[in-house]
Amino acid sequence: MAKTPTAPRTASGGPDKSSGRNTAKPAITTTIGAGGEVHQAASAQDQRLTTNHGMPISDDQNTLSAGPRGPHLLEDFVLREKIQHFDHERIPERIVHARGSAAHGVFELTESLADYTTAKILTEVGKQTEVFTRFSTVAGGAGSVDTPRDVRGFAVKMYTVEGNWDLVGNNIPVFFIQDAIKFPDLIHSVKMEADRGYPQAASAHDTFWDFIGLMPESTHMIMWAMSDRTIPRSLRMIEGFGVHTFRLVNAAGEATLVKFHWRPKLGTQSTCWDEAVKIAGADPDYHRRDLFDAIDKGDFPEWEFGVQLLTQEQADALPFDVLDATKLIPEELYPVRVVGRMVLNRNPDNFFAETEQVAFLPTNVPPGIDFSEDPLLQGRLFSYQDTQLSRLGTVNFHQIPINQPKGCPFQNMQRDGHMQMQVPKGRANYEPNSLAEAGEDGGPREDPKGGFRSFQTPVEGTKVRIRAETFADHFSQARLFFRSQTDIEQAHLASALVFELSKVTLEHVRLRVMSNLLNVDETLAGRVADGLGMDLPKASAPAAEPFDMDDSPALRIVGKYPDTLKGRLVGVLVTDGADGKVVSAVKAAAEGQGAQVQLIAPKVGGVVLKDGSKLKVDRQLAGSPSVLFDAVALVLSEAGCELLLGEGAAVDFAKDAFGHLKAMGHTPEAQPLLDKAGVVADDRVVLLGKDGKAFVAVAAGRQWDREPKVRILA
Repeated sequence: MAKTPTAPRTASGGPDKSSGRNTAKPAITTTIGAGGEVHQAASAQDQRLTTNHGMPISDDQNTLSAGPRGPHLLEDFVLREKIQHFDHERIPERIVHARGSAAHGVFELTESLADYTTAKILTEVGKQTEVFTRFSTVAGGAGSVDTPRDVRGFAVKMYTVEGNWDLVGNNIPVFFIQDAIKFPDLIHSVKMEADRGYPQAASAHDTFWDFIGLMPESTHMIMWAMSDRTIPRSLRMIEGFGVHTFRLVNAAGEATLVKFHWRPKLGTQSTCWDEAVKIAGADPDYHRRDLFDAIDKGDFPEWEFGVQLLTQEQADALPFDVLDATKLIPEELYPVRVVGRMVLNRNPDNFFAETEQVAFLPTNVPPGIDFSEDPLLQGRLFSYQDTQLSRLGTVNFHQIPINQPKGCPFQNMQRDGHMQMQVPKGRANYEPNSLAEAGEDGGPREDPKGGFRSFQTPVEGTKVRIRAETFADHFSQARLFFRSQTDIEQAHLASALVFELSKVTLEHVRLRVMSNLLNVDETLAGRVADGLGMDLPKASAPAAEPFDMDDSPALRIVGKYPDTLKGRLVGVLVTDGADGKVVSAVKAAAEGQGAQVQLIAPKVGGVVLKDGSKLKVDRQLAGSPSVLFDAVALVLSEAGCELLLGEGAAVDFAKDAFGHLKAMGHTPEAQPLLDKAGVVADDRVVLLGKDGKAFVAVAAGRQWDREPKVRILA
């Protein structure tokens, strides 16, 4: 008998009809084995969810809280058991965010927020604070590739004078779920399928989309996940978000709600999907290498640090709940105020000791920054500490050098434990004590004035497992995101959905996802259905009727990033007999605009130029496809071009550069190769002059008008 999906309950007590879960009661069959052993099995139609100790679970969708919008309760053993078990599933690799790259740097405040917070890192203008920043993919293991379609983690550890501040976020401002109790289910669904162990680092499979279809609250995040944001060009070119709403607390004890933002000075840029796939084969370490090389060469990546500030009254007036991690605050309503900057200027000395052993905790905040009652954040406050205990094997993981506070000492009465690396002195390992009265060292004491104090939020309510009614709208912001995109970004998003759902073998899962998409935008759902060759189903019944919001151009990528070659990589393909003056001119012109230039030749030993001189090169053509570069130039001789016409890597070099919408410069002698590759001249395919200026003038960015000529989009 088919199971009827039901949903997380809302505050009114009724079901959220937009989602699903199994609520059937068990029918247990007991049999006695030949040796007298007892076997129990649930009937196929009826299985009951229990704790690991057999207690039936009445609600697996919502964490126990003090009222619908109140903080979570420590007594919620269902949450703790589920999260703890999930946290300890794998050792020592991280369960999520295992594939990481990191760097050291500094944070500098440029505008004081003293009116809003006592945190010194946000009040002392000009002071530089050491940071360690780790970027990561989410779904893949430590050995997976850098460029899958995936969310990117963006975690910053700031070693402030008041203790470490770990701002642990992503390159997307919202998340898949509203309540932390669903996080194990989300990750189980997106990880390799349990019976077959694949696919690795990919969301295009049955179990992920089955979960997504049953959890309409994920729809907004899916718009972001299927957008170009999840196939970034570089880790140096991604935005970062704190995701949750936090509180700033000032000296008067007044609180202001805040969202944290990181904005790359190089602009937010992406790859094409076909390009990202080919990069994975050409260089699995593409993002890691790009970040390391840029810092190694002194081209330090930089981000602006910004905040969105609003009062509780302003938050209450919004048509959505700021405690809901599946929602964002449009910048057009509350602009991002830039108050600082971060520069990453030093690579790790040892990958394992630093990048792998760094432990981020959302609970690490300095006095003057506090948490909100966001139910996803509330669960993370417990989960991260628990995860580190398993992954790093000891309660003393904070003593590992990369995790130790640098701006201030750490001292307390905690002692011993596995891998204790300190030698505490004195008799006192408890507090309070009166040893100081006898002239002995009594150890550290509380700091009632400067120590951390939680904002005194009134809490009142019945212990419940329900979502607030203000969390019920799952589609309005998904609609906002899609309709705010440019035409080309909408086409990419629709095409990504077609690709992902084409990998789903269960037809009812595809239909359920499309039924949810109808609540986002009918044209989007229609494009996806057409791309799949399926008829559209009826729209799902939303828990709350979606409404239209004003478009938010701030949510776009295309048209926002700077038109510059700074921080980009230009590849110059050279053959024997080429004009060395043209090579030098192109290299000088591109480097003059801030680009890095690499020379490529059929053989890594180099080429002999027209004047008989030998030119050293950086890369061999067969191992250096054009997907690794932002723009390419082909400086070929007639004889060199003739040879390359029989080399598939050369034809692909030109074909892919054109297909990935990049600028191309070429000498007249290269025209036969361009013709064979199907390259047709447009505004960003130009002849190389003697000075390289014509090429450099068009080398930044992509030729989006070219895309309909090279691929069919949904």
